[in-house]
Amino acid sequence: MAEWAKTLGLRKTPLFTLFYFITDTKYWKESALKDLYESLEVGYNTKIAKNVILFIGDGMGPNTITATRIYSKGETGYLSWERFPHLGAIKTYAANKQVPDSANTATALYTGVKVNKGTLGVDSAVQLEDCQGALLEKNHLTTVATHAQEAGKSTGIITTARVTDATPAAMYAHTANRGWECDSSIPAGCDIKDIARQLVEDLPGKKFNVIMGGGRQMMVGDQHKDSITSSTCVRTDGRNLIGEWAEEKRSQGVRYALPNNTRDLLNIDVSKTDYILGIFNNYNLPNEYERDKSETGIPSLEEMATTAIKLLMNNENGFVLMVEGGLIDTNHHLGKTHAALEEAVALNKAVNSTMRLLRDSGIEDKTLVIVTSDHSHTLTISGYPDIGNDILGIADKDADGVPYTTLGYANSVKNNYHYKAVNGTVVREDPSKVDTRSWDYGPQAAVLTGSNTHGGNDVFIFASGPFAHLFHCIHEQNYVATVMRYASRIGEFSSYSASQLTSSSSTCGY
Repeated sequence: MAEWAKTLGLRKTPLFTLFYFITDTKYWKESALKDLYESLEVGYNTKIAKNVILFIGDGMGPNTITATRIYSKGETGYLSWERFPHLGAIKTYAANKQVPDSANTATALYTGVKVNKGTLGVDSAVQLEDCQGALLEKNHLTTVATHAQEAGKSTGIITTARVTDATPAAMYAHTANRGWECDSSIPAGCDIKDIARQLVEDLPGKKFNVIMGGGRQMMVGDQHKDSITSSTCVRTDGRNLIGEWAEEKRSQGVRYALPNNTRDLLNIDVSKTDYILGIFNNYNLPNEYERDKSETGIPSLEEMATTAIKLLMNNENGFVLMVEGGLIDTNHHLGKTHAALEEAVALNKAVNSTMRLLRDSGIEDKTLVIVTSDHSHTLTISGYPDIGNDILGIADKDADGVPYTTLGYANSVKNNYHYKAVNGTVVREDPSKVDTRSWDYGPQAAVLTGSNTHGGNDVFIFASGPFAHLFHCIHEQNYVATVMRYASRIGEFSSYSASQLTSSSSTCGY
């Protein structure tokens, strides 16, 4: 429960008591004054950002954030990043599409350039599957990870998806198709390195101090065959890229760790470790609700993020870290809303623990923390459910007298298409007769598609720390990379002072 609610005497109470508070005039006036007083105290931190942490909730659009808040905190609650002092919104379209994918959006976030849907780390001169165009150095874009490494900072990527999936891969790969994750996916006649090889062999990937997530079958395909998934490619060239990564670190005389489970990760002495490569599953990591939470299981996003930050803090020059909650998007694609919200809760825990760690370590005011999404989904929140109603439950009855769920999708898969023909009439399923809180239940969708698609709407961006106030209105998505470089004085801003960047006009306001 929010601290201000406790101040006003609000505790965990039965629904009727909560209803009394939020319909009481005194409650609303006092809570608004509390918000006003806090807002008046918000200032601008113009210190140089020694560290930058970018949290990405993949597919976590505005409606997902709202639904997650109600699901985990209630209507009057807040997620951790919703109390950050600064926020804006970013436009997510691709260079060639109104509705984007994670490859072009992540590339924009990290490089400052909008590109074509499905491509990674190459400019818009490269079309999807343009192998030759992707090989040309002049078409390659530079990420904040490269700029950070050139400035002597440590770097890392963490994801609950595969480390070769689009969002993490955009930080290090240059390719014309996000699906070229391993050798077996490269088209005949295309002489380009697969994404996994680029991570291990090329800059900036091979210098990442932290790499954690799934994707073992892209790196060591001929092992663990019992659990290989056909959802994406599998390595077939016989190479063990994890072993090759370790051998290179050994030859360099640096200290490294290869954790296989939660116990391995939490037992790492971060004061005596320079690099971590943790590939914890063949494909994506398991959903949070089904993850083995024992010490021999797979670590949480929270555990991966806090361990990584403790290691990265060893560098006196600072660090840049990207942390992705990748399975929010995965579950939305499958129409599994409950699981998607639980993944957003896991991201919230990771952000909350990170902020606590930064405070306890005395570096919060030196660290720019950003929470955003790469894109949205078609999730809707509708009807007129009562306060305190289960967000995963029933909203209202339609004109046909059949109830419908509060959450729904504009389009989605068969699991969400609850319609059938009865005597020549289209009839919708009555969701009050099924368990809408089931992890596998898919709330109703209007249009049947092969996958729940991304949404094209803007997404929020929340920020705290040095130059967080630069996020303050609706921005283009590529603006984020520019702010990260400016706040930490890397890339083209490496020799800038604050007074050197001025403008006679504003992109926001009058």
